[in-house]
Amino acid sequence: MYPELLMATERLHPTQIESLVASWPEDLRRLALEARALVLEIAPGLSEKVAFHSLCYYKPDAPYGVIGGNVCLVSVKHDRLWLAFLHGASLPDPDRELQGTAKAKRQLEIRTREDLRRPAVADLIRAAIDYDPAG
Repeated sequence: MYPELLMATERLHPTQIESLVASWPEDLRRLALEARALVLEIAPGLSEKVAFHSLCYYKPDAPYGVIGGNVCLVSVKHDRLWLAFLHGASLPDPDRELQGTAKAKRQLEIRTREDLRRPAVADLIRAAIDYDPAG
């Protein structure tokens, strides 16, 4: 847990979450909610909002909000659940879990609950919390 993130400045109302995930396949909705629970378990003080058609988690009071303070995004694309990191290219990834070729963004496909609970996933979330894009 990260004590410096004491209190979220913004948290989604359940109806906002339901509105976002309503069109997602049922199995991916359940998995997305488990991903949400994992992120908030690791860092309950993160702010949460819908951004980029995703559940977006970011450090409150960070410069440039959901972009500069981004920790991760939970989204569905091409009928797959993704845990994406806007600053993923700068994160340590010793197991080479992250996919993508964009300048900064990387993502991790989550197929099952077991995928989500691998230690590497929590390690990536923690690394994203520790990352400061300002240097």
